[in-house]
Amino acid sequence: MGDVAVIVPTMRRPASLARALASMFGQTGVSERLDAIIVVDNDPAGTAAETVARLAPESPYPLIYRHEPRPGVATARNAALAMTGAPLIAFLDDDEAASPGWLAALLQARAVTGADVVFGPITGRVPDGTGWPTPYLERFFGREGPAETGLIDHPFGCGNSLMVRATALPGAAPFDAAADQSGGEDDLLFASLRARGGRFGWAADARVEEFAPAHRATMRYALARAFAYGQGPSQTAAKAGHPWEVLRWMAIGFAQTGMWGLAAVALTLIGRPSRADLMDRTARGLGKVFWMKGFEPRFYGARELARLDRTTPVSPSTA
Repeated sequence: MGDVAVIVPTMRRPASLARALASMFGQTGVSERLDAIIVVDNDPAGTAAETVARLAPESPYPLIYRHEPRPGVATARNAALAMTGAPLIAFLDDDEAASPGWLAALLQARAVTGADVVFGPITGRVPDGTGWPTPYLERFFGREGPAETGLIDHPFGCGNSLMVRATALPGAAPFDAAADQSGGEDDLLFASLRARGGRFGWAADARVEEFAPAHRATMRYALARAFAYGQGPSQTAAKAGHPWEVLRWMAIGFAQTGMWGLAAVALTLIGRPSRADLMDRTARGLGKVFWMKGFEPRFYGARELARLDRTTPVSPSTA
C-alpha cells in the first residue's frame, strides 16, 4: 500500500476530467507510493460517474469515485479526504494535466525540504482566438516560482500541491465550507498552517498544464478573480481578529488602486496590451479595500452549477 493519494475534484467537465486522469495514469517513478486516485464529483446529478467507470480499467492504480452532491469547492475536497487515510495528499484540478514526473517531483521536493505543503509550476493554456489579453491570461492561469527546488516564503493555490495530512490538513474537514462559493478556502488553510509554524516548499520539476475553458479565458473573469485574490490578506487578518492589520491592508489597497488604476487608464487610451497587468493590480488593490461580506465574487458551487445548467443542460442519458 502506498502513502500518497491524489484528489481530483470535478464538476461536469467530462473531457477535461478524462485528460486529467490520463495524465495520472502515466505517472512515472511512483508505482510503490501512489495508493489511490480519488475523483470527487461535485455535480448533484453525478455526471462524472460514467467517465470514471469508463476509465477505471485503464488505471494502474485504484480509481475511487465519490459523489458529493452539495456544490462547493471546500465541501468537495473534504469529502474526498474522507475516502482515504493516506498520510500524504496531492491535489490536481480537473482542468489540469500533469507531466509524467509530476508526483515523483512533488514527493522528492517534500523529502528534500521537509515542508508541510509543496507546490509546483503551472503552464497556463487558453483557447485560440482569445485576442490581445492572451499573454496576460496565460500568465494568470499559470504559476511560476524559483528555478530550483527548495523552501519558499509564501503559499500558492491548492491545485498542483502535495500536503502532509497530519500537519497541513488537520481534522476531518480542514477546508472551511464557508468558502464553498467564493473560493479562498486554501488561503485560510495556509494562513492557519503558517500561524502554527508550518513550512512551504517548491518543486521546480512538478509541472502541470492548466487549460482554461472559454468562459473563464476572459478579462472579466480574470479581473473578478484578481479582486477576490486581493481580498485574501484583509479577510485573513479580519478572521484572525487583527483590526490594525486589516486597516494596513486596506491602506495598501487604496494606494495600489490609485497608482495602478491611473496607469491602466493611460495604457488603455493608447491601446497597449500591457494594460491587462495593470488592470489586474488595480483589481487586487480594490479587493484589499472591499473585503467585506457582500463584495465577495462567486465562482464555485451553486453559482457554477447554475451557469452549467444554462449552457450545458444535463440530459437523462448523461445524468
